[in-house]
Amino acid sequence: MGKVVEHFRNYCLFCSELIIQHMVLFFKFLFKTSLTFHIAILHIALFLLFSFHFCILGKESENNFVRVRMLRKQQCVHLDGSIIMSEYTSAYFQEQIHHCQLCPRMCGVDRTVKQGFCQAPAGAVAARAALHFWEEPCISGTRGSGTVFFSGCTLRCCFCQNYRISRELYGKALTTRELADTFLRLQDQGANNISLVTATHFLPWILPALDLVRDRLFIPVVYNCGGYERVETIDALKDYVDIWLPDLKYESSDLSARYSQAPFYFQTATKAISQMIRQTGAPKLRTIPGEAAPVMERGVIIRHLVLPGQKEDSIRLMHWLADSLPQNSFYISLMSQYTPYEKNPQFPELNRRITSYEYQKVVDAALELGLTQGFMQEKSSAKEEYTPAFDLEGL
Repeated sequence: MGKVVEHFRNYCLFCSELIIQHMVLFFKFLFKTSLTFHIAILHIALFLLFSFHFCILGKESENNFVRVRMLRKQQCVHLDGSIIMSEYTSAYFQEQIHHCQLCPRMCGVDRTVKQGFCQAPAGAVAARAALHFWEEPCISGTRGSGTVFFSGCTLRCCFCQNYRISRELYGKALTTRELADTFLRLQDQGANNISLVTATHFLPWILPALDLVRDRLFIPVVYNCGGYERVETIDALKDYVDIWLPDLKYESSDLSARYSQAPFYFQTATKAISQMIRQTGAPKLRTIPGEAAPVMERGVIIRHLVLPGQKEDSIRLMHWLADSLPQNSFYISLMSQYTPYEKNPQFPELNRRITSYEYQKVVDAALELGLTQGFMQEKSSAKEEYTPAFDLEGL
């Protein structure tokens, strides 16, 4: 409660200064005009009434939080001072339902009427919610990551290993309460975190679920995405996401257009990743009883999947990471798990796994550039059994 009182005291000082400044300007205006005395008094009274409207501490208690009324926006604050959601943030995501601009596609569709590029309906749809043990060691640990795989995607990667849910939208529709209960079940199962996989197009329905359990969810929230995100959306998630797990897929716009139908992927993803790092700062680990090694509490892990025949593009990305991002501000995860599930006549160059030589050249480049904080994958990771079964488990 002390934090709430402190915020209110600072806010009142701000309002007082604002009122005084406006009163001085108002009297200067009076001296320069021919307004009568009675009109002047009326203006002063109206101004004071208007000013006090913005200087009210709502003393009502609702759902165990106190409302602090602020200029143009309102914040919902727990009794311990932690922010639930500002009206500004809530309005931002609610507006997306009827004019969706959550991702860089910015389709602008009314999700209650039609579907945009991602083909997602109004309301969250997921295909699996279970402990996942094959993420980076500091994410999965030995207890697993509480991973929720959402259906649909804002990209169209021709090599997607999760195509059944990303392209075919297989999954189950969930209410806000059902999704909130899913998060708590994963925590009860011992998950080190709650990992939201490909969640951007469902944020207006996911965030209210997180709000419902904020006072009972004590593990970090991971945002596992393809990197193709708007900076505005990343910024609006700053009070929700503790760990960012973005891909950085391509440097070449030709490749991103050909393989993911996103010609401006690099320009978009690099801006989004820079914003993620600004919001979390350097990686922070914590020790958990029963875990052999510390797990991540906050920070950014940038993933890159090396593709067949594209090691030079991968090496260009390593140069960007080394040259453009603050040193030691992120972990890098170089993945060798590319697995072609079927022959693709449209992209024959992708109908093979990467070679050890290709992967090692990218790893060597990263090390030479000083990108030493992070993870490598064993070549044996390129197996179909590492892709989870999307069978509605946990839903």
